[in-house]
Amino acid sequence: MTAPCPFCEVTVPWSELERHANSHFELEDEQQKQKRLATDRDLAQQIALAPSSPHSHSNNLVMDDMSCEPSCDDAVRGCGESHIDEKIACLIGLQIRSPFYQVETGLMALLKNCLELEAGNSTSILSGYVDHFQSIESEDVGWGCGWRNIQMLSSHLLMQRQEAREVLFGGSGFVPEIASLQRWLEIAWERGFDALGSDHFNCKIYGSRNWIGATECAALFRSFGLRARIVDFGPKELESLCLSVPGSSLGAQISKINDRGKRKVVQVYGPMDKYILGRHYDAPLAGSRGDENSRYSSMQLGNNLGGGSGDNVLNKCARKNKGSEVLVHWVWNYFSDESLSKSGHHRVAVSEKPPLYFQHDGHSRTVVGVQVKHQQNGTQQFSLLILDPAHRTAALKTSLKENDGWQKLIKRGVHTLKKPQYQLCYIDPGIASEGEMELLKRIDSIFLEF
Repeated sequence: MTAPCPFCEVTVPWSELERHANSHFELEDEQQKQKRLATDRDLAQQIALAPSSPHSHSNNLVMDDMSCEPSCDDAVRGCGESHIDEKIACLIGLQIRSPFYQVETGLMALLKNCLELEAGNSTSILSGYVDHFQSIESEDVGWGCGWRNIQMLSSHLLMQRQEAREVLFGGSGFVPEIASLQRWLEIAWERGFDALGSDHFNCKIYGSRNWIGATECAALFRSFGLRARIVDFGPKELESLCLSVPGSSLGAQISKINDRGKRKVVQVYGPMDKYILGRHYDAPLAGSRGDENSRYSSMQLGNNLGGGSGDNVLNKCARKNKGSEVLVHWVWNYFSDESLSKSGHHRVAVSEKPPLYFQHDGHSRTVVGVQVKHQQNGTQQFSLLILDPAHRTAALKTSLKENDGWQKLIKRGVHTLKKPQYQLCYIDPGIASEGEMELLKRIDSIFLEF
């Protein structure tokens, strides 16, 4: 004799009906238990990543003492796991897309149009797509420029490099807000990238207002397998006083102001120091290790589109130039490429090269291109084309759309480069192999005499 189950309507023998019906309750209890555990785990992860600031914006950072704040470690322990992969999985799921002022036609397209309309005989080279991320008064004004430049560089990589899009930020396909970037940098440190930099920050950066620099930019991108490189520019007499502390100050020992206004003496660390130590005794000019070599470290100075690398290192060629001309010529050669696509007016070329993270004492910006104006007397006037996180995106858009006043916001001639030292971070093509990843953990730099 059989009977239908009152819950699933499956016909079962009468003698089995009671056991079958009870199994539905047992299954439901187990599902509820798993659901409750999943909810608890998600809550722990959200507590670990969410800012404790009372502000309404979802991407606001914690500005107060972080000593009692839960970390991603706490979230993982709440799940019964401690492996770094769990931290990454936690962050991928909970990272937040960074809001920014989106220009409908694209800021770089507006800039290209203005360059084409400029009077005079000039040639410009631009990066492709780049979004501008401005510092926000209530969140990061005064300390967040480094993170904003990382966001600008990331916007280009995500849009124009498929291989980078697949690895950056867990394949999320978007630019995370600062708090999530700080978490990614902590994970990079935990994985062994830039150990000295990690020590400088006591392995913690999340929720702080600490300034960062090109070293942290390189460590973050390298942790995803991108070949981020650093070039230092400065006078020979300052080679041993390198601009390597985040936010930057000069000297073998510097006084660093931390979040609470207290001063502490820290050892200068980073690519310039390590490069100098490795190079003092006739080490190769192109870098302190072979894996740091790049075709941009040996480029000849040239003013023609498509100018490539040469046999002489840039340092040797640059001695014919003075001061910051070395830097702008390097930037010109960086953006120059045989595969450049010119606009219809043949005055603006679009390079496949990503923008440059541009650091100097006290501030950092993003170099999105370079221009040379050919003067009637035969001389050439170079200008860097720069996006500054301190500028309002809306103001940039308006000045470019109206073709009025944008030069003051974006152009920076050689005469404006008055700092004693500069630092650039750029990204070579491709994704590092597993063996190369170990080499990328130690960040060295190329030093070029200014």
